[in-house]
Amino acid sequence: MSYYDVDAILTDAQKVPITILVDMPNLGYLDNNPGHTLKAGTKLSLPLWIAEYLATSQTTAPLFDLEFAPSLKPRVLNALKASPKSVDLRGQAQYFYGLGARTLELWDDHEICDVLTETWRTRAGEVSDCAVNAGHKGGAAKGNSTGGGGDVEFLRGLDEDERNLFRAQHDSSKAMRIWMEQVGK
Repeated sequence: MSYYDVDAILTDAQKVPITILVDMPNLGYLDNNPGHTLKAGTKLSLPLWIAEYLATSQTTAPLFDLEFAPSLKPRVLNALKASPKSVDLRGQAQYFYGLGARTLELWDDHEICDVLTETWRTRAGEVSDCAVNAGHKGGAAKGNSTGGGGDVEFLRGLDEDERNLFRAQHDSSKAMRIWMEQVGK
């Protein structure tokens, strides 16, 4: 991603939990306590970009423990393994897949990689199906699909990458319908 990519900036701004391992003088402002010492054992949430910088710049004993974001914890991963369509990814993280990709740059975790890949495969097909049928009589956009209003809830839970896929697929199928109508004349 580019330095000026807004999506990359917003992805890096997502918070990740850390635990301070040693007392850090004059860093209390990170815990809304300016001028005080940040005590060992304090748990904080920092933007990914600063947590990554601090984690990769450590040269001596570790100063803090960087943890997975809550949206990539085992509870969420297990829910994705069970039924990828039922998880509200936007509720987990607006840039869920971007956060997952950035996490994989820091940790070599094959389980997260496999779950994210399978989730994308499963949900991308569903996103494309909803995009193609959106706006048709009885289509997914009106909540009248065979699943009741389930498609509407699914579409609300799309992360930004999935929303971009939805827009591209919808615009593409709309252009194809227009072209087919012109060819048929």
